[in-house]
Amino acid sequence: MWKSKTSLSVDPGLRLAALAALSALLSGCMTSRIEQERRTFTGVQEGESMVILARSYHAGHATEANFVDCVYDELSSGSRPFSIYEDARFLDDFYPHFEPRTAPTSPGDLPDLLQSPPVSKALAEAGIRYLVWVSGDTETLDGGGGISCAVGPGGGGCYGLTWFEKDSDYQATVWDLQQLTSAGSVSADINGMSVIPAVVIPIPLIAPTQTTACKRLANQLRVFLTDAAT
Repeated sequence: MWKSKTSLSVDPGLRLAALAALSALLSGCMTSRIEQERRTFTGVQEGESMVILARSYHAGHATEANFVDCVYDELSSGSRPFSIYEDARFLDDFYPHFEPRTAPTSPGDLPDLLQSPPVSKALAEAGIRYLVWVSGDTETLDGGGGISCAVGPGGGGCYGLTWFEKDSDYQATVWDLQQLTSAGSVSADINGMSVIPAVVIPIPLIAPTQTTACKRLANQLRVFLTDAAT
């Protein structure tokens, strides 16, 4: 009595095609919600600049620094770049007025702050017209599956599939330091599912929710600041 042992081989081209199809499917698994609330006219004149700061929010957490940096990069580049005052420099120049414990919490706090001659003079010299507060975070909502890896005399490999769902929800609130009011806000909420299939080797197919939220928020913020429509 003898036993035969057969092995199933997958054509590399077919494997690549399957992974490409799965990647395309994954990219379609992201959903987005972009919103805008306008309270007053906006516009950016020559010589005017803005500063973008992370806002602490619930439970004492702060918006990720890399997300704020991403928004900064998006708005300070392109065909119509904004003049943006670097946030670390701003915090140093206006210390301690914009530290987490002393920063104004609403536009109603601005008149008292600007009554300080050094503060009002420094803002005027820097040409800072808008203060943009960015808040939000990226959270993992759900996930499942599993991948098993093993090594034997004939080689090794990993098999299985794991997935996780993330939600990137961010908001940018615009304060007009000239009008001493909130001009409004824009928000971007991106939800996506990432999949890591493993056939011999794991292939991460990651839904870039945070990067997408950054680009969408920056684009909407650009329109908001340059469009004077009500």
